[in-house]
Amino acid sequence: MLVEITKALAAEKLPERPRGGHKGTFGHVFIVGGSLGFTGAVQLAGLGAARSGTGLVTLGVPESLLAIVAGRSLECMTFPLAESPARSLAAQGLDAALEFAATKDACVLGPGCAQHPDTREFTLKFIRRCPVPLVVDADGLNNLSTNVAVLKQTESPVVLTPHPGEMARLTGQLTPEIQADRAGTAARFAAEYGCTVVLKGAGTIVAAPGLDPHLNTTGNDGMGTGGTGDVLSGVIGGLIAQGLEGADAALLGVHAHGLAGDIAAERRGRRGMLASDLVEALPEAWLALEQELTA
Repeated sequence: MLVEITKALAAEKLPERPRGGHKGTFGHVFIVGGSLGFTGAVQLAGLGAARSGTGLVTLGVPESLLAIVAGRSLECMTFPLAESPARSLAAQGLDAALEFAATKDACVLGPGCAQHPDTREFTLKFIRRCPVPLVVDADGLNNLSTNVAVLKQTESPVVLTPHPGEMARLTGQLTPEIQADRAGTAARFAAEYGCTVVLKGAGTIVAAPGLDPHLNTTGNDGMGTGGTGDVLSGVIGGLIAQGLEGADAALLGVHAHGLAGDIAAERRGRRGMLASDLVEALPEAWLALEQELTA
């Protein structure tokens, strides 16, 4: 049975915010990604997390790109990682990344990380050994598609956030086949691999073991622009860092993300929307969900 993610359902998932809370109260998410020419993706994911109530956000990026990312990420901290000859993540940086991740509350892996062979090795090993709940997005998913069995060997819960093309690569199907049975595809994959699946697109599907597939109805075509998916991965990772389970973070995250897109579209129109407009609208989306609880 396909269940709609209503505003009321999403609002019920909001993590508590004690009045006496501080930045340490609201979790710390470690976002790992970036490569030469793709530093914006990891920064947008960081902003998505920061705009979702997360107390602290650190961006782990290839060391030669650190200055670029740090210079544009006022609200996020940075952590340098070893890099490949292509200036993407390198396997030799794995132990440092895992050691750093172990002190955090959640991780996001993949925004802008590229598909260099060295990066693919890093990605697969990080997914297998990540010591805290993990969200995998973008090229993290494309690298994962070369060895999906890794999902059955993970140490922590995993949320995947593929668009239909990435889902096709993960399953070995064609994109039209994915689109013809979005809910069924997501549900079967989630059940087989024991993970939460967020199948993005018009009518995003959230599926997890033991959960009926859920359909999101917020959002609009203005969100069909580069970077909005990176924002979503940061939102979900940030919600997990605040204490939500992966499926709940996905249900709330996709609804709030789409709601922010609707607010941005109403304010500025759909045609010229940017991912950063969506980031700016997130606080109003959270406020609308908080007001739903008191209506």
